[in-house]
Amino acid sequence: MKVFLADAEATLSLGITLGKSLTPGSVILLKGDLGAGKTTLVQGIGKGLGIVEPIVSPTFTLINEYTEGRLPLYHLDLYRLEPQEVVALNLESYWEGVEFILGIVAIEWAERLPYKPDSYLSVSLTYRDGGTRQVELVPFNYDISKVITVI
Repeated sequence: MKVFLADAEATLSLGITLGKSLTPGSVILLKGDLGAGKTTLVQGIGKGLGIVEPIVSPTFTLINEYTEGRLPLYHLDLYRLEPQEVVALNLESYWEGVEFILGIVAIEWAERLPYKPDSYLSVSLTYRDGGTRQVELVPFNYDISKVITVI
């Protein structure tokens, strides 16, 4: 499913909609160039989950955890990592709900992830002329019906 977004505010709004409809264990794999709106979308997801703490890019911290919303949000950024470094992080512990409370896992630069969960929503953002963006949502073993009905 492709959606055209007029500006950053529309990207934030889409994220809010997603945050309101995502269920525990949802994994969002975000792809897109610098400035395409990945962090903005995650900020919207956080707002949709009821998180009031500012959501910032975890480029240097790698993982930011926000636990005060409807569900926990685990925001990861793999931009600076090589695949072998990603393996060492044991990221599956976030989406398996064994070591962490099951929540929403949003991974920026997901193309650097050498393995994927069994179920996820792939979100590709493309920056277009005039500040518009296009987002493509592709589910993999993931029920997107709740999300589609609210978009």
